[in-house]
Amino acid sequence: MSQTHVCPHCNQELTPWLGPPESGWGEILVCNNNECPYFKGSPSTIRNTDEASPLGCRYALDPANDYTPFSLVAWHGACRD
Repeated sequence: MSQTHVCPHCNQELTPWLGPPESGWGEILVCNNNECPYFKGSPSTIRNTDEASPLGCRYALDPANDYTPFSLVAWHGACRD
């Protein structure tokens, strides 16, 4: 992928990530910024409560689908024991 893409929430460059073979994804682009407002606010969005969730969402693009944005569910490091 030669084109640079940035997260619209934090302006950090998205990094390539190879999805697991069983996911059906090839290489996707992911915001790995732990300080990104999209990622930081995602645990309460997933649970729809004020309770902490171990899951969060990272902003991602799927190059195989015309760079369509989607939420990549990820472990939210701030909630680790």
